[in-house]
Amino acid sequence: MEPLAPHEKILVDSDILEDENHGEIACHECHGGNPGDTDWKTAHEGVVRDPTYPDAAAACGDCHDEINEHYQKSLHVSLRPYKIVTDTRANPNAGVRNKLAGAMNAHCFHCHSSCGQCHISRPNSVEGGFLDGHLFQKKPPMEEVCTACHGSRIRQEYFGEHEGTQPSVHRKMDMSCDGCHAGEEMHGDGKEYANRFEVENGPKCVDCHEEIYERDAENVITHRIHKDKASCHVCHAQPYKNCSACHVGKDKKGIAFSKTKASWFDFRIGLNPLKSEKRPEKFVTLRHVPIARETFGFYVKDALSNFDALPTWKLATPHNIKLKTPQNSSCNACHGNESLFLLEKDVAEERRAANKSVIVPVDLVPRKQKWQPK
Repeated sequence: MEPLAPHEKILVDSDILEDENHGEIACHECHGGNPGDTDWKTAHEGVVRDPTYPDAAAACGDCHDEINEHYQKSLHVSLRPYKIVTDTRANPNAGVRNKLAGAMNAHCFHCHSSCGQCHISRPNSVEGGFLDGHLFQKKPPMEEVCTACHGSRIRQEYFGEHEGTQPSVHRKMDMSCDGCHAGEEMHGDGKEYANRFEVENGPKCVDCHEEIYERDAENVITHRIHKDKASCHVCHAQPYKNCSACHVGKDKKGIAFSKTKASWFDFRIGLNPLKSEKRPEKFVTLRHVPIARETFGFYVKDALSNFDALPTWKLATPHNIKLKTPQNSSCNACHGNESLFLLEKDVAEERRAANKSVIVPVDLVPRKQKWQPK
């Protein structure tokens, strides 16, 4: 996304004074500084650019008490999944972990969200700037907020921007992110979760498609046969982006950087690594994530000595859904089609131990069918 021009980033619209909810709040009440100082340089001493992070209580808590109560445990703020997976792979040595924590702070924890970065400004990842002259947006604009952060995968998948793919059927219906991801999910519910798939008020396909298992629904037999066996994405997702590895470091000036190796498009069905009551399916779509044993090698040797503790092929929910796909064109487009499944031969030898829980043994690939449901 192209950054805003400097004046667009900072120009405050005078209409903010007419805002019935925020118009009477003086700038310094949230941002600090000294409004009585006539020297603009000293008047701005102590000004906080985003008073809603890391603690939104002072800026938003008086009115938005329920949201503020849950704010710190929202995955967009806590980034807890990053911490958990890194800690699981990390070397147990305390000294190594301290250096690893420094690397994570430099490279991984700056992509947080905040009240301000959703409802007032663009995210820091696209260099910020007001969405509309500091006017508060109850519903964050999708393409300036949501896909500004979730762009390389979700945006391009959803809009069909990758060569050879089509927009999601939901995009063709003009659905925005909040069609599935409501504010209650984004703001958190006060509980801590290890990953987004555990979030209790997160979306499920059947929230909208309640009828798929009813007798009078189209393809009801097909849906019933595959219920709890294959995720919806197994049948309805298009190929999606996978990343091989990422390495981080600092240049001669101390500026943090990251280097990613080649990415590729693929569609892989594997065993569900996060089976639960909410996600009971045996087969799910998997996406390779950009992690390597040497990702943090610039900072400390052998940082991820427990690399094999987690798979590098992770549960995926691609945002490029279609009703008709090559793999659901017939039973045997999938059954017996080993090319769709993540087999041992498809995984580099040095990563097979890490991915043993998601690799599909050849004898578990569904066999070809001699009949077609009507």
